[in-house]
This record gives sequence, C-alpha cells and structure tokens, in this order.
Amino acid sequence: MYEVRIHSRGGQGGVTAARLIALAAFRDGKHATATPFYGAERRGAPIVAFARIDENPIRIYSQVRSPDLVVVLDRTLVPIVDVLKGLKPRGAVLVNSGHAVSLDHMKVHRVDLTGIALDENLVIAGEPVLDTPVLGAIARLGVVSLESATKAIAELFQDPRNVSAAERAYREVVL
Repeated sequence: MYEVRIHSRGGQGGVTAARLIALAAFRDGKHATATPFYGAERRGAPIVAFARIDENPIRIYSQVRSPDLVVVLDRTLVPIVDVLKGLKPRGAVLVNSGHAVSLDHMKVHRVDLTGIALDENLVIAGEPVLDTPVLGAIARLGVVSLESATKAIAELFQDPRNVSAAERAYREVVL
C-alpha cells in the first residue's frame, strides 16, 4: 500500500488534493481512499489529509502514520509540525517552494505551487489554491499518471486553468 500525508493550512486545498489523488488512482485502475483530519479549524489553521493507494481493496480509514510521501503545501508549518514523523526510510518529500529546501538531510522535491496558482489566477478569498497544481507534481513523482490526474481534475473542476496548473507543476518539479 502506498500512503500519502499532506500538511497544509485550511483553504489551501490539502483536503481536496487528497481526494484528487484518490480519484486519479482510481482512474489508474487502483483502489484508493482519501481521509481528512481536522476539527473545528478555520481558514489558515494547520490541517492534515491522507490518501492511500493499493492494488487491493483498502479497509483502513485512519490517519497515515508511516507515509511513503509527505507533501508540505505551506513551509511555515515545518517549524511547528513534525512533517517528517513516521516517514518510511525510502520515503519522499514534496514541498511547495521556489527555492531549495533542506529538511533533516532528506532529499526534498520541490515546486513553486503558489507561483503557479497565482500565475493561473487560481485564487479564492485572495489566497492561492494549491490542490490541482500539487496533483500534477505528485503525478511527476509517479504516484498517479498525468493522464489520470488531469481527468480527475477535469471531473471536479470545469475551469481549464486547473488542468493547466497541474500540467505546469508536472513540468516544473525539481526532482
């Protein structure tokens, strides 16, 4: 089973990103689940969302404790949340950043999701929404196919800028 944990702030699209990962994986012919974890948080509060992908039916709906991939949509969470907690030894980290990121001597993949969202005018209440571009970046890491990612996005969002943002993030990930 492949497990993803997404760290974000309310309103950035972390919960929707988990849902999109699951939908894209389903389109790839796999079983998948998406689970948010938040309480009475508000826009801007730290949240965590999870996705699981497997060839077999998934019967686990709890938090992901040992992820294969950690996604950080907001770098300001790093000093206040242990984003690497439980990461599998050969796990991957993807951070929303236009600059090199160092996390506990880990190899960190990065892409400027915020810049992409702003360029595509994917903004709600004045804040960039990162759910669709991050799916493109995740596809580049091989978690789901780009074709399934773009189909999942088109299924949930009619605005073609969402697919454009995902395709751009796919191209711009620094591996």
